Amino acid sequence: MLHETIQLYPDNKLVTLTTYVLDDSSEMLKGKARPGIIICPGGGYFSCSDREAEPIAMKYASAGYHTFVLRYTIYNDNGMALPDLSKPLPLKEDRIFPRQIRDLAHAMVYVKKHAKKWHLDPDRVAVSGFSAGGHNAALYSTRWNEPVITDLFSAEDQKLLKPAAAILGYPITDYHLLYEDLKKQTNPMDKSFMLASNVAYIGVEQPSEEQLAAASAVDHVSSDTPPTFIWTTRGDKLVDPKQSTHFFEALLDHGIPVELHIFEEGPHGLSLATQAAAQSKSQIFADAAKWSDLALAWLEKRFALPLPELSDYEELLQRK
Repeated sequence: MLHETIQLYPDNKLVTLTTYVLDDSSEMLKGKARPGIIICPGGGYFSCSDREAEPIAMKYASAGYHTFVLRYTIYNDNGMALPDLSKPLPLKEDRIFPRQIRDLAHAMVYVKKHAKKWHLDPDRVAVSGFSAGGHNAALYSTRWNEPVITDLFSAEDQKLLKPAAAILGYPITDYHLLYEDLKKQTNPMDKSFMLASNVAYIGVEQPSEEQLAAASAVDHVSSDTPPTFIWTTRGDKLVDPKQSTHFFEALLDHGIPVELHIFEEGPHGLSLATQAAAQSKSQIFADAAKWSDLALAWLEKRFALPLPELSDYEELLQRK
């Protein structure tokens, strides 16, 4: 496996792409290209969670896919610590939207430009994200062909921007709904977190209607949005499961292939929902953990590896 961390911008050490590129094998694919998945961890745009990074990458890699973890623009310089939520969050103008979807665009172009070197199929590169990372992946999958992204790239590089699929875990897709939930939020800590997250991502605690629409993937679904797999839990108290159902309905309305799973139990931020990605036993839920195998089964319909019908040994036996 080629495992390295790449700095996407020469003047920015915080935005990185970590590769989990599987070795070519004379016994398996023999130089044929594998599909790839770019992963956006969550973290409320304050940080990028380790729990939604390497464990997710290794799960996808175990199914035969090259994987890449994108640590996109966040509010913090490093670490997982939250800022002091008891007072208004200072604005960092160089950290707000649309930096994050543009980071994902640069990652997509970078990965596809290295397709030959890595034995990667550039026509089959998906995006996957969780929570805020799910928002970034969903927004990118709906806005990849809009000027907010395309204006940054040459005509030739614009051909590399489209994702082939999206896999989203408990994503934020509708900032209008998020804003309504914020006004009804009774938990002081959750409310402070959500207000601060607005500042970290949009730049203000109370976004305008225009800003809400710009950040809402549901408002940008089109016929160019890729097939999408979504999962969440009924027990998520931080990100309303309706964030997933609203996006599901928007995709249905536009004829986009989509699959949605809502598990009954489990809090926000489960990642794999197994001990492989857990900080505590409270993050292990056997039912919700089924999402990854369901997603891989869904993905295999689009990303099946280019395998022959028979192995070399079986062909040899047939010739005898």
